[in-house]
Amino acid sequence: MKRTIIKIDEDLCDGCGICVEGCHEGALQLVNGKAVIVSDLYCDGLGACIPDCPQGAISLEEREAEPYDETAVMERVVPKGKDVILAHFKHLKDHGELGFLQEGIDYLKKHNIEVDLSSLKLDQPKPRPVTPVYTVANQPTRQFPVQLHLINPMNSLFAGAHLLLAADCSGFVAEGFHERFMKNKVLAIACPKLDRNLDAYVEKLAVLMGPGGIETLTVLVMEVPCCSGLMKLVGMARERAERYVPVKKIVMAASGEVKSEEWIQ
Repeated sequence: MKRTIIKIDEDLCDGCGICVEGCHEGALQLVNGKAVIVSDLYCDGLGACIPDCPQGAISLEEREAEPYDETAVMERVVPKGKDVILAHFKHLKDHGELGFLQEGIDYLKKHNIEVDLSSLKLDQPKPRPVTPVYTVANQPTRQFPVQLHLINPMNSLFAGAHLLLAADCSGFVAEGFHERFMKNKVLAIACPKLDRNLDAYVEKLAVLMGPGGIETLTVLVMEVPCCSGLMKLVGMARERAERYVPVKKIVMAASGEVKSEEWIQ
């Protein structure tokens, strides 16, 4: 499957090893004086290692990679001790990966490993939460990231959720954007004219409609020719998707007025 995963520029990497120490999941190792990904299974693609690199050698990219495996990660994390386990869990919690977090907690229970999780301030995390990300008008979404290239379509945030796919410009043109369009929805933004690697968009949308588990997809576009490509990408994704997901199209004028709203068969 295509997903976001880290990329290391060997020419920039000086082998300092800071990223290796900072990757609790064990995805990175030093080999021949360079940092390398030892297995796609261990890289969650959240990029926590990027700020640690003093040479700027680490970035994120979309490519074919094995799905992240929380059980495999726990097998590498547990021997490192309770502090590393807590750091790993906090990493998942801070990025909204509550499904993977619950898998990790279940792993501890299954293997009778006692770790005090009170510092994480967990409230009975569930593997596939359906609580809306946005519930109160005029408050920013608590979801991050929102750019379609950057989101993980298998994030438990999307399971059972109603997804709003909005053209980049719409959020700046529409007055009261959150109140009008974001209530009880999660968000992804994209621009079919300026963004690159649109095939990755199609693949990611297909995953969201399949194993990602979204319930509905609302596409918000502007009444301009360049926005029409967003619906084309959605149509291509529907053809690849494993299941049927209802799609609503909303067209908005440059003034912010909604010109049309319809469900697409």
